[in-house]
Amino acid sequence: MTAQRNAPRPTLSAEGRRHRVAALAAVALLAMAAGCAVEVENTRPARQLAQQALPEGDVYIGWRVFQQKCASCHGATATGGATGPDLLPRLREMGSHQFIGLVLRRYDWILSAAESSPQGTAPSSTADKVLQGKDAALVMPAWQGDPTVTAHIIDLYAYLAARADGTQGSGRPAR
Repeated sequence: MTAQRNAPRPTLSAEGRRHRVAALAAVALLAMAAGCAVEVENTRPARQLAQQALPEGDVYIGWRVFQQKCASCHGATATGGATGPDLLPRLREMGSHQFIGLVLRRYDWILSAAESSPQGTAPSSTADKVLQGKDAALVMPAWQGDPTVTAHIIDLYAYLAARADGTQGSGRPAR
C-alpha cells in the first residue's frame, strides 16, 4: 500500500498543461463575470429597497388624515404653516418607527422664561396654563388618543414620505 503512495505521478505534457491553464483561466473569467453581473443587477437604491420593506400605507388616505388633522398647523402641503414647521426635510431623515413615535407620543412644551426658572411657578400651575392655552404653548399634541390618527398612522407616514421623496406632488393624490 505504501508503494502506491510513493509512486511517481504521471507528468503532464506541455499541451496538457496548456489545457489546464486555459481551463483555470476560463473558470476565473466566469467567476469575475458573475461578480460583475451581480453588481449590474443591484442598481436599485437602498432607500427604495427600504421603502418596499415597510408596511404598505395608502397615500390617499394619509393625505385625507393630514388635511383633517395636521394641515391647520403644518399647511395644506406639509411645507409649514403659521404654527407648525415644514415636515418634508424631517421626513427625509426619519424612518416609520421614529415618525410613529413622534406623532403618537411626543409633546413639545414652550414655556416663558419666568416659568422655566427653578424659582418659577409650581409645575401643576404651569401644566394648567398650558392646558388652558395661557402664557405657555403646547406645540405638537400627541395623537395617541385620536382614533383616526392611530388607525391611519402608517397611511399618514406613506403620504408624508411620498411628499418628502418627491413621488407625490402638493396636490390631491390619485385614489
